[in-house]
Amino acid sequence: MRRRLQWAGFLSVLLLGAHWSFAQRWRNSMYGEGWIENAETVKTAREVPFRSTPIPEWTNAPAFDKDVFTFARVRYTRLPRGSVPWQGGFWYSDFPDSDLNLSFRLQQMTSIKADPNGRVIDLTDPELYNYPWIYMVEPGLMVLEDDEVSILKNYLLNGGFLMADDFWGAAQWGNFERQIKRVFPEREFVELTLDHPIFKGVFELRGPKNNLQVPNVVIGRKAESTGVTWEVKEGEACTEVHIKALLDNKGRMMVLACHNTDYGDGWEREGEDTYFFHRFAENISYPMAINIIFYAMTH
Repeated sequence: MRRRLQWAGFLSVLLLGAHWSFAQRWRNSMYGEGWIENAETVKTAREVPFRSTPIPEWTNAPAFDKDVFTFARVRYTRLPRGSVPWQGGFWYSDFPDSDLNLSFRLQQMTSIKADPNGRVIDLTDPELYNYPWIYMVEPGLMVLEDDEVSILKNYLLNGGFLMADDFWGAAQWGNFERQIKRVFPEREFVELTLDHPIFKGVFELRGPKNNLQVPNVVIGRKAESTGVTWEVKEGEACTEVHIKALLDNKGRMMVLACHNTDYGDGWEREGEDTYFFHRFAENISYPMAINIIFYAMTH
């Protein structure tokens, strides 16, 4: 990994306080998640209209201009609508607000410096290796192109880390697993137990694991009265949270799959509803993401 050695310098993470708290919540508008005009060419999160008002703004000192954490979102090919009997979203779900809000909160709550622009990356982009952490949302209909399979394998074996988020039920999981099997046919996902360091590296997240489920804001704002925190109606195939990892030969985590949970909506929609913010964004989505980033960048 070309930039891997540079991460050691800024990853001496110091919490800014003993308790998780926020100075303010961003006020989101009730905005849909439709097609973005420059979906095939956009390179940063600030090249498309924001759905939040205001969106966080910050700059870094020149010395940290390059040596920062960058939220790098993967742009992938999606199976054609109607080609399979299950539904799924797009690579730009929750974009760009989730990327920028999480990046801001990361440097607000820790000493990690974060790129204020974020990045959209194709797996075939030569710059992929500049980003040790990449994020893939709603991979329930994701399909890897043939040339992407070998590239992703090389990236992951050379220190890269992929986080997959916001896919629900058996069918969406099956599609994601099949695509990753093309990359690593011989490897199997393992379920992480709550004693794994990823659940307590920075913030201690207590069980049971279903306490870590985050729905979209429409379902989440009603959860106090309904008790429903899942998005797809498939019984236990949807209601049970799974945090699964794919490891290399030395036990290093290469892929983390957050199945039956939508952490990205917690980052994106943090200001649309007070209950949703406190229950899901503040207590689950942000702490979980910061733990994942900290773990990925230090292992």
